[in-house]
Amino acid sequence: MRRCSGRFTCTVKGSREVSGPHSRTSAAAPAVHARRRGPVVAALMLAMALAALDGTIVATAVPQIVGDLGGFSVFSWLFSGYLLAVTVTLPVYGKLSDGFGRKPVLLFGITLFLAGSLLCAAAWNMAALIAFRIVQGLGGGAVQGTVQTLAADLYPLKERPRIQARLSTVWAVSSVAGPAVGGLLAAYADWRWIFLLNLPVGALALWLIARHLSEPARTPGPAPRIDWAGALGIFACGGLLLTALVQGGVAWPWLSAPSLGLLAASAAFAALTVWIERRAAEPIIPGWVWRRRTIAAVNLALGALGLLMTAPLVFVPTYAQSVLGLAPVAAGFVMSVMTLSWPISAALSQHVYTRIGFRNTAVVGSGLSVLILLAFPLLLPHPARPWQPALIMLLLGAALGLFQLPLIVGVQSTVGWSERGTTTASVLFCRQVGQSVGAALYGAVANATITARLAGAPAAGLPTHLDGVARALEHPELLSAAAAQRLREAVATAIDHVFTGAAAAAALALLALLLLAPRRFPVLPEPSPETPDATSPSGLSDGPPPDTPDQTGHLGGASR
Repeated sequence: MRRCSGRFTCTVKGSREVSGPHSRTSAAAPAVHARRRGPVVAALMLAMALAALDGTIVATAVPQIVGDLGGFSVFSWLFSGYLLAVTVTLPVYGKLSDGFGRKPVLLFGITLFLAGSLLCAAAWNMAALIAFRIVQGLGGGAVQGTVQTLAADLYPLKERPRIQARLSTVWAVSSVAGPAVGGLLAAYADWRWIFLLNLPVGALALWLIARHLSEPARTPGPAPRIDWAGALGIFACGGLLLTALVQGGVAWPWLSAPSLGLLAASAAFAALTVWIERRAAEPIIPGWVWRRRTIAAVNLALGALGLLMTAPLVFVPTYAQSVLGLAPVAAGFVMSVMTLSWPISAALSQHVYTRIGFRNTAVVGSGLSVLILLAFPLLLPHPARPWQPALIMLLLGAALGLFQLPLIVGVQSTVGWSERGTTTASVLFCRQVGQSVGAALYGAVANATITARLAGAPAAGLPTHLDGVARALEHPELLSAAAAQRLREAVATAIDHVFTGAAAAAALALLALLLLAPRRFPVLPEPSPETPDATSPSGLSDGPPPDTPDQTGHLGGASR
């Protein structure tokens, strides 16, 4: 691979090439001609669709997969293993893209994802399928991080919300289309086609990127060093922690030797990873992403966002089916309205943050998220009508659009090209960690609540363990009316507790923004075709920053 050193800019083949300094004082590569960006943008959207469709389309076919391969007790690792691989590799690919360029990293990631998809389609048992899902995740980390970074490279700050809104739309469409496509393939074809479907989509994305995205020749220099020991430490720490959270209270009691041993081992690997990272020449997550106020605050806020996102995405469909008695399609609609309002709100957020700033817009979004999440346990009647939780999800999506996009656009605009990949990877890494922990943590809260509510229940015929609850929810007609009502109340209470925890996560994000983030993000100037080394402020500024970058781009004395 060719290394990026000296002067660089991302261009589209056939467009005029404009160079900008590969330094921290260059905020972004100049925009290329809009008509010639089309194929590259299409490729980015196709690549993002691979990752976006993955979770929803596989989740729909889980019953068919388990029926064919077995392994019901470990099927959750189809998702946990993939998510862990994505989370750990995000910072690695971010550093590689800063050193070697975005194009080779993205091509490698898509190719690896497609190889994993082909292997998944050929899996012969659940263990093999889980292993091949991890291979998919190793490619998915490159896709998610590099697509977001390229979007910032290709578009100037004024136009960046447009591409981010398109990428958000990919996620919205995938959340609706994924379950439908997965259900159709599982019912009328074979679940293996779910993975084979990735091949033509990924092949088209590869062709468009290889043909239309061009990176100029670069001055040879020393190759960047990757802290593989740190990456393995993060993987081991995350794997042990997820195992403890997923299996605790289900496979064994929380205070048993397996749970305590896994948590202790995870803490030990966390301490070891910190020790390794502090001594590494080029750590996986450099210290400067935590020493700069803006990036550190966005990392914490998006980590909390990942934590709260798990509540609606995982538990609202269960609430709609088990408590409201809706069919799977109608239950999916209750949740999907959130993914429809989210990209619309994100696309319109530029009209807000151009007036009040990135931080204040995110503060409004996170503050509204707290109130909306609390409305679920405090204001929603029991039993609720379907339109009531759907309205809450619609409002939550609008609030999260104001919350997430301004932070991503804002933090990408505070660094130059040579640091944008690492910065983008760090915020996505924190969001993925939040999602991973949230899925396990809220699952534990829901399990504990249901177990406590059903313990000693007067209604006869209620299940006595969680596996029985799952079967009872699938066939409520086998229960007496009193037992079914008691079970619905237990599930409703559990989900109320989950949403209370999600509101607490939103409050933590709000505190991180209010206490840590500067009121005005220090947006770096953008080079233009006329003045590629421009030092004047960009056309869209977030106002005078409290910490003005010096000539090396350091904020408040922070250094690499």
